[in-house]
Amino acid sequence: MENTTWMANYTVRSDFELVGLFSQSKHPAVLCVVIFVAFLMALSGNTILILLIHCDAHLHTPMYFFITQLSLMDVMYISVTVPKMLMDQVMGVNKISAPECGMQMFFYLTLGGSEFFLLAAMAYDRYVAICHPLRYPILMNHRVCLLLVSSSWILGSVDGFMLTPVTMTFPFCRSREIHHFFCEVPAVMKLSCSDTSLYETLMYLCCVLMLFITVTVILSSYSFILFTIHRMNSAEGRKKAFATCSFHMMVVISFYGASVYTYMLPTSYHTPEKDMIVSVFYTILTPVLNPLIYSLRNKDVTRALKKMLNVGSVFQETLK
Repeated sequence: MENTTWMANYTVRSDFELVGLFSQSKHPAVLCVVIFVAFLMALSGNTILILLIHCDAHLHTPMYFFITQLSLMDVMYISVTVPKMLMDQVMGVNKISAPECGMQMFFYLTLGGSEFFLLAAMAYDRYVAICHPLRYPILMNHRVCLLLVSSSWILGSVDGFMLTPVTMTFPFCRSREIHHFFCEVPAVMKLSCSDTSLYETLMYLCCVLMLFITVTVILSSYSFILFTIHRMNSAEGRKKAFATCSFHMMVVISFYGASVYTYMLPTSYHTPEKDMIVSVFYTILTPVLNPLIYSLRNKDVTRALKKMLNVGSVFQETLK
């Protein structure tokens, strides 16, 4: 009888409450506007970058193919969390059902995991381009690029399929308040009334394995790249190679650093406020910054943008 009552207590109350960013802010309306502007910037910046790469034949190279995929992931990544958060603030509702929570968790885990592996693939692409330029068209042909991208998506989805069902099947008989602005695994796990230590250890090992594979690829690639750059006779070639790689390393450090804090540091280092700030960094700021990093100081992208704007102005004059 007691067991039945206990089961009823955590199954009937299936909705969670997201105690997110706005509850921590003294000016929630201003914060809402700022996040909405950031969302629009991320959406427009990544979409424009995808369209530029698609429309300009000079950008149909493996590097820009990977950047297109990164922009697509960023658009989806920010769309998983921010629209729900903004709508809840506007409507004055902060509830999320268990199925919606599971869906949100699955998509952000899949997209986050996919971006992990895609950044490693991008590092390998830069290694081949700089260290083996003559063999680059063969080593990074269209089939290889598709294989690397599809592998990134598949491996990322494995992360989502592994962690989401296990997390959502734990009994939640404590408070239903998730001290976060979306259903992140560590925040949801705190609501469970069962022993989650084994699962947390397995999740930690899973993250270590993902980091080990991707960081090994990235560090190996950039070690060879730095060695090759050092041996270059052309100062212009060194400058161009270093600039291209530095953009990628900025993205890697920001994304990986936030992920290490969230999933690998002991719980003693975590507070709800710190967790939300770090999550804002990699779920909102990173999708905003990525198109800026890959476009503002990239001559090929800026040239393609100017070309598109010129075509647009000519088209408007023709209509007049």
